[in-house]
Amino acid sequence: MLLPVPPPVHPMLAKRVAELPQTDGEAWIFEPKWDGFRALIFRDGDEVLLQSRDLKPLNRYFPDVVAALLAAPLPARCVLDGEIVIANGEALDFDALQLRLHPAASRVNMLASRMPASVVFFDLLALDERSLMNEPFAVRRRELEQLFAGIEPPLHLTPATRDRGVALDWFRRFEGAGLDGVMAKPSDGVYEPGTRTMLKVKHERECDCVVAGFRWHKKGVGVVGSLLLGLYDRAGVLQHTGICASFTEHKRVELAEFLEPYREHATAGHPWVHTADVAAGRVPGGQSRWTQGKDASWEALRPELVVEVGYEHLQNGRFRHMAQFRRWRFDKRPEECTYAQLEVVPPHELSEIFKKSSSFASRAMG
Repeated sequence: MLLPVPPPVHPMLAKRVAELPQTDGEAWIFEPKWDGFRALIFRDGDEVLLQSRDLKPLNRYFPDVVAALLAAPLPARCVLDGEIVIANGEALDFDALQLRLHPAASRVNMLASRMPASVVFFDLLALDERSLMNEPFAVRRRELEQLFAGIEPPLHLTPATRDRGVALDWFRRFEGAGLDGVMAKPSDGVYEPGTRTMLKVKHERECDCVVAGFRWHKKGVGVVGSLLLGLYDRAGVLQHTGICASFTEHKRVELAEFLEPYREHATAGHPWVHTADVAAGRVPGGQSRWTQGKDASWEALRPELVVEVGYEHLQNGRFRHMAQFRRWRFDKRPEECTYAQLEVVPPHELSEIFKKSSSFASRAMG
């Protein structure tokens, strides 16, 4: 591709902050934070490349997106930054995105026909013969809005606003639809590949979980890599909900010693051992789309320990991202760790977010 911004290009990144920055209406531009697969899109005539965040091609997994890009009235030569998402009813479905990462083209094509993907664009890096990477974001955003004036779904332009109050409203309302926060971008910022010049505020809540197992660290036995978390469902069955990790090296060794007494007789009657759910990947130990061929072996613990963790988003009964260790809850009984303690945010209509016309963005930008 002979584009003014040729691939590969590392996407610009964001650092996490506790709250949205204050603004006088000029310094920052806010956007909803989409929860999908980040992708830089390179188009040069009939050639389209979907590049992942780690510089890998995504074309084979999203033939529907490639077809939509070629059919859209986009300039013959352009480079855009966006997020590939799949909408399932009233919310985004990250599980459906994960299913696309399949080696069989027939399987991918079947999934694409049943539940096609969309792309939400939020930046413009090149247009025709011009590189826009050194232009202020406000300029790139304006040209992106003009570009999308006649673009139809499944290609979308993300909403944007300079109004911090509007952004806070998005933060509250859009979580139920699967969006996981709000972005803040410097209005005068240039596009800096691989650097964390943007800001992100993400949802985070806390809950108490049963620790029913753990995995050894890649360094080997004696160093804990992660804790396996569980919550009891309405039927009283302990469901695997995710992992807790990010410990210091000292803490990993300390955990190995602390957990050792709970390993004794742990497999006797353990809810995650010797069940059909293991092979299906619904509990630890089986290969699934989540493990992608990695070593999924784990060590069982008697489900007697309770830990308080911080989490961002729960989808289909599991934490979407790795939970963060807060503290041990020796004052709490494991059977108290149920899904009922979790706050469920009702979904907000995706149609409100998937505005076809750029007029919404223009009004919001003021």
